[in-house]
Amino acid sequence: MTEQADVVVIGMGPGGEEVAGKLAESGLRVVGIEKELVGGECPYWGCVPTKMMIRAADLLAEARRVPGFAGKATVTPDWAPVARRIREEATDNWNDQVAVDRFEKKGGQFVRGAGRLSGPAEVSVNGTTYRASRAVVLATGTQVNVPPIKGLDQVPYWTNREAVKTVELPKSLVVLGGGAVGLEFAQVFARFGVAVTVVEALPRLLATEEPEVGELVAPILTKEGIVVRTGTRVTGVTLDGSSIALQIEGGERVIGERLLVATGRSANLKQVGVETVGIDPSARWLPVDGHLRVRKGLWGVGDVTGHGQFTHVAMYQAGIAVTDILGKDATPADYRALPRVTFTDPEIGAAGLTEDQAREQGLRVLTGMAKVPSSARGWIHGPGNEGFIKLVEDADKGVLVGATSAGPRGGDVLSMLALAIQERISTSALRRVIYAYPTFYRGIEDALRALVKRED
Repeated sequence: MTEQADVVVIGMGPGGEEVAGKLAESGLRVVGIEKELVGGECPYWGCVPTKMMIRAADLLAEARRVPGFAGKATVTPDWAPVARRIREEATDNWNDQVAVDRFEKKGGQFVRGAGRLSGPAEVSVNGTTYRASRAVVLATGTQVNVPPIKGLDQVPYWTNREAVKTVELPKSLVVLGGGAVGLEFAQVFARFGVAVTVVEALPRLLATEEPEVGELVAPILTKEGIVVRTGTRVTGVTLDGSSIALQIEGGERVIGERLLVATGRSANLKQVGVETVGIDPSARWLPVDGHLRVRKGLWGVGDVTGHGQFTHVAMYQAGIAVTDILGKDATPADYRALPRVTFTDPEIGAAGLTEDQAREQGLRVLTGMAKVPSSARGWIHGPGNEGFIKLVEDADKGVLVGATSAGPRGGDVLSMLALAIQERISTSALRRVIYAYPTFYRGIEDALRALVKRED
């Protein structure tokens, strides 16, 4: 059976839902296809429920900081209200009917199923082929990268989904991967009393960020009781009774009741039939231009494009794609100040290039750093004040090309720095800003002074 449509969107995560909804509201006949839940990873298994978990864990940490600072406090962790709140947020145990209704009220047609390209401007799902007269949009997200470790496919490991949905905490947990997702879960579960070990193959945690980030976070996690193992290669995984054992290169074993695999994500283009439109299905990411075009009549938005696996990037791209599909002038995507936040405690916010990345691009680089505990607000804050602000300047142009804000409210402090990078505000202009006292963001002023010292 064949049906006509103006636009067909495959994948109704944050970006796909935004594109489909906006185009439907514009009067186009839009078919939105989703094999799982409308809204995607973020509201059900990703950014929203995980930050609810983090908020609960942070409350425990703050209460434990009371003695010697504000009196006495007795802390008794209880996972039950956290699990209950997550289920309530996920719309009654991971039900997306509210989201489906929201899209259909905008005039869209929703189809539950695994959509697949069957040719230029054609999408097949559930035995029906939809022919799009105007656009096909791929917003199929990513899937968990499962490393090719011997025996891993034979054990009941967790991904972020099982970790979010758990009702009962394990006594012990091994986290495979020391990136943002792995560390957020590791700290949450440790603060609720789980014995946690983090195993990372690379030499440092959060390896895509500045080296100082890993140097900051590792001892803090260790102090909280988490065993951190970097530069550790896993050669095999086996069941050990009711636990899971990781064989480490050199003969050692790491054992936990549960294993969480947090080793990144990638697109699976083979599942969506991109070869029918001349795209290599083995590619890691969907190739798009600045207007999110893949080829004539085909656009891509969200995680599948590989431009930062974040909801805010998907929504940003969706706005560009919608404008382009409607035939209006759209400003091309600009990722120079792409913000990212790891919601550990301390919180790690970053935008733009790291120092190493800037140097690799051939820039003449100046850096400036200010330590949060040395600032007035950091001293006032007391326990839990670890962190720093690091600035990376293109010395020839006198503008920031990268920044890291680590510490209390690190992601929020980042906002001003992301704006400066995006709009190429000169560091001399930033020095003329009046920074409110005493605030965390005032540390930017101190980091700018450090740039001056390096420059001199």
